[in-house]
Amino acid sequence: MKMSINHPAGMTMKYQIYEEDALSTVIGNLAKDMSLNISDGSKTNFRMMKQFNASFIRLREKDGQLTIGERIDREKICKHTMQCLISFDVVSISNEQFKLIHIEVEVKDINDHAPEFPRKESTLEISENAVLGTRIPIDVAMDEDVGSNYIQSYQISVNSHFTIDVLSRADGIKYAELVLMKELDRETHASYVLELVATDGGNPSRSSSTKIKVKVKDFNDNSPVFDRNSFSVDILEDAPVGLLLVDFNAVDPDEGLNGEVVYGFGNQVPSEIRHRFSVDRKSGRLMLESPIDFESKKTYEFDILASDLGPNPSPSICKVVVHVQDVNDNAPEITITPMTSVTAGIAYITEAAAKESFVALVTIADKDSGANGDIHCTLYGHNHFKLQQAYEDSFMIVTTSPLDREKIAEYNLTVVAEDLGSPPFRTIKQYTIRLSDENDNAPVFSKPVFEVSLMENNAPGAYITTVVARDLDKGQNSKISYKLLDTYIIGSPVSTFVSLDPATGSLYALRSFNFEVLKQLKLHIQASDVGSPQLQGSAIINLKIVDQNDNAPSITQPALINNSAEVLLPKDAPSGYVITQVHARDADEGVNAELSFRISEGVASVFSINRATGEIFLNHELSYEVYENLRITVTVSDNGTPSLTTAVTINFLIAGSLPSDRNVFRNKIDEETQEGDHSIIIIVVLAGSCTLLLLAIIIIATTCNKRKVDNRGRHSGKEGGVQAKGNHSDPLISIHSDIVVDIRSDISCRSEDGTCVSEDSPCEPGDKSRGVKSEVKPHKDSGIGDSDFNDSDSDISGDGLRKDDHQNNVQNGRSKHQWRRNVHAHVKCST
Repeated sequence: MKMSINHPAGMTMKYQIYEEDALSTVIGNLAKDMSLNISDGSKTNFRMMKQFNASFIRLREKDGQLTIGERIDREKICKHTMQCLISFDVVSISNEQFKLIHIEVEVKDINDHAPEFPRKESTLEISENAVLGTRIPIDVAMDEDVGSNYIQSYQISVNSHFTIDVLSRADGIKYAELVLMKELDRETHASYVLELVATDGGNPSRSSSTKIKVKVKDFNDNSPVFDRNSFSVDILEDAPVGLLLVDFNAVDPDEGLNGEVVYGFGNQVPSEIRHRFSVDRKSGRLMLESPIDFESKKTYEFDILASDLGPNPSPSICKVVVHVQDVNDNAPEITITPMTSVTAGIAYITEAAAKESFVALVTIADKDSGANGDIHCTLYGHNHFKLQQAYEDSFMIVTTSPLDREKIAEYNLTVVAEDLGSPPFRTIKQYTIRLSDENDNAPVFSKPVFEVSLMENNAPGAYITTVVARDLDKGQNSKISYKLLDTYIIGSPVSTFVSLDPATGSLYALRSFNFEVLKQLKLHIQASDVGSPQLQGSAIINLKIVDQNDNAPSITQPALINNSAEVLLPKDAPSGYVITQVHARDADEGVNAELSFRISEGVASVFSINRATGEIFLNHELSYEVYENLRITVTVSDNGTPSLTTAVTINFLIAGSLPSDRNVFRNKIDEETQEGDHSIIIIVVLAGSCTLLLLAIIIIATTCNKRKVDNRGRHSGKEGGVQAKGNHSDPLISIHSDIVVDIRSDISCRSEDGTCVSEDSPCEPGDKSRGVKSEVKPHKDSGIGDSDFNDSDSDISGDGLRKDDHQNNVQNGRSKHQWRRNVHAHVKCST
């Protein structure tokens, strides 16, 4: 039999079974009885909460089928209560939604116990002068069954003097009293044997019997008489021991011993009452002998006998009923039964539980009654949980909102139960709810992109870095393994370049890297947990290969043969003439590729080099003495640490005249890049070179002709001078640039007979062993024009004339240029 009751917070399902039903008898099926549609793919299942009587009933979790788990004896579990219930709770779990189902299985009684008398035989005494209607208590039969299976009737064997009257006590127990129906005469009939039978109402019925021997005693005229035939006493359960309950008073009009009254309990009064109460034999004072408890027993009913001390007394009976009154002496009891628990006092629920999910059952009990047993229950601690009434004095702790273990992993709640007695009693119980972890958090790296550097030329197996991901879950859900995602780098799998430790996230190089080949690697890292379902997180590692100064400069120009080069040098190249430029490159980068040039060996006084550009130029005009030793070593160095260098030997080959289409000059003073229009400078230099060369030839030819006509040994300082005036506009000398031009001319002339035939410098007589030097000194400028020649600027030595460097001053914002021209003629004649 099944019956369901819906409740706002849950559902109560009621079933009925009979005691002693066979094991595995099906009681009901929750899925069917609750009309739940459970398919094969449904995640709905049922779970029984642990309770003391849960072993009687078995639950099949997949569909909620209830069966008998062990033999059920109603009399053991419920004793004499009319209704015997096996109550327990089942949790329905569907899609992380937890609902409470209260189950009540009523165990119906079967007539498996017969009535039983405490004694098989008993003896009663009654005076022969007992009045008709006298009642005599007899033994009470007991039956452990209830309802219709309990004792329904008493019967006495057929006799002419006695009958029975069946009564019910305050606790529902049926009993019988023997009633005198006909006067007795001891002399006629001194005793009677009666059989009393108790029969229950079962089908088939059960019965038992006892023998009662009635002895008729000789006449004692009067019996004690109570002033009242019965007493009903109310007593508080906390009444002190020794409290007077009733002061009995019975009077016997006889004299002597026949009139002396004594009091006592009737023969049928059980020992429990004799232990709880006492009656004074002489005074008849009924007192409380030991503490009583309303929660143990609420009513006591017994008989007090009053009899005289005469022969064959006939006692009188006074019935006493003691009603125990409840006082608020019991605090509420709180029992918390979690849906899932591993440790006492702690309930577990998954963090994925939906709102309104059932967590634990709170059962409140108070042994008191009335207002003393009415309880108000409250939950404190956190607003993520609340109490909902399940049934009667039971409440459910349910969730009020979604939970997140990573934010709050444990809740400490307080359940407070307070009765409505006066004064009220309060019980406080602490309870802990822990959230079980779900794999709802993927591993997360500290940042999405990691910038890592590794010096090139590393050893294979070199440690690079360690990346760490964190997972807010715990246990297996937070255990992380690392993986290098498959990508390709310059056509090869990334796994051939680096390796990643799956347990620690440490990254190692598998090969030696070359910055000049591979400058950066982009690595994709994945972190996975081992939860279900598995979650992943990813990050990128930008591995930058750091350049080392492992490449020396490489010279690309001029072309090298056995680390040396040959460069043509015009013999008439002027000072500042750009001979060549050394070009070099460095495969490194940054400061490792910053190059500088210098002359490390050779005639450094003749040549100079621009440290930044590698341009090599003349410091002054060439002389015959240096023709045979024109070789320098140029060193190219980078700016790395340590610095790497490359050296090249440059051999200069003396060539003919200067080419006319080449920029042959360079400012010796300022070797850096000149500001201004470079194209104009180139044009002016080319034009100036050609003009000066032509002018020098004309002056020398003219001077030689004059000296040939006038061979009188004039002083060369006055007549051989060449003077340039500032206002002379010679198109051959117009050079629009700040360039110093030095022209040196060495002329040797000899006649057929060995005499000097130079027109400019006549040989001195008698000087035939060596050449005769002739100095041509320019006169000082007369001040006309912009020319300014100083006599001290010319110097003639035995090795030839030193050239003067004349700079062109260019003032800021000025367009006017000042020109200087200094022509030195050195004529060397030999005999």
